Amino acid sequence: MTHCRPRSGWRWAILSLLLAVTQGLVPRPALATERPVTLGTGSDTLYATLSRPDAAPPTRRPAVLLIAGSGPTDRDGNSTLPGVQPATLKQIAQALENAGYVSLRFDKRGIAASRAAGPDETKLRLDTYVDDAVAWTRVLAAEPGVGCVVILGHSEGALIGALAAAKTSVCGLISIAGAGRPFDVVVDAQIRAQGASEDVLKQVDAVWAELKAGRTVPQIPASNPLFRPSVQPYLSSVLAHPPTDAIAAVTAPVLVLQGQTDLQVTEEDARHLAVAARRGTTLVLLPGVNHVLKTAPADRAGNVATYADPARPLDPAVMPAILTFLKQMTPK
Repeated sequence: MTHCRPRSGWRWAILSLLLAVTQGLVPRPALATERPVTLGTGSDTLYATLSRPDAAPPTRRPAVLLIAGSGPTDRDGNSTLPGVQPATLKQIAQALENAGYVSLRFDKRGIAASRAAGPDETKLRLDTYVDDAVAWTRVLAAEPGVGCVVILGHSEGALIGALAAAKTSVCGLISIAGAGRPFDVVVDAQIRAQGASEDVLKQVDAVWAELKAGRTVPQIPASNPLFRPSVQPYLSSVLAHPPTDAIAAVTAPVLVLQGQTDLQVTEEDARHLAVAARRGTTLVLLPGVNHVLKTAPADRAGNVATYADPARPLDPAVMPAILTFLKQMTPK
């Protein structure tokens, strides 16, 4: 008769876990890899990061193209503006890797590594960004293991993403913290929330009227640098694309994701988008989540403070909403 000594509890627990992993009972952690990707040539080259859970995905799955918001915002969701370093898009990409999804995030034309490819500001139009997003969608679709592309746009990237999704083949659109009201209405609300005087608001409204008519106006010191003459053509191009019209043209399934402590756009915006989109749209409202998808209070000081911390994680409700949507996508 053979006598067996009792197994030490912690040793047996480790052995059991190793056996479970090797037998496929517990999923192995994703081995994430990132590599640089470029689009274009010479000074017109755009730069991106491709993230994938492993070198050779076993099955064709949806992949996600991440589009940053307005201003000098890079592929990670960070800005050159003081106090705006939330790393939101980088965190989403990392979470997608962990869930087994390929993603691509890029520096917009004229921003960060893609700075040299930016045209003179007077020549920049929203459609420039849309065309770039369409081109990046095709780059991502050609990657091994990618069955189809889901576009995820954040803030102004939500509008760019909707316009791109209507121009190329995608299996889904994720619109995060996107404006649902006309651009001028949203900006007016933001200016008012910052305590602008009635005189400034009157000047702003006068500028909008001119831009909508296709005309530029001289510099207005009170609203500098928002309406500097060199950026006015770009603002006019944004006004030409109402967000509800853009999302209504998307034939793929749509997820509209909106935080309820967002200081820049509101639940009203999200509901406008969801109503305008075609049937099959999913609207998810996240309590206590702000514009950069972090857990944040409604008070302005505490809310804005979360923008400056790239180590602060995404709110726990963000990725489950995104992943639930992705699981419903059917590769083409």
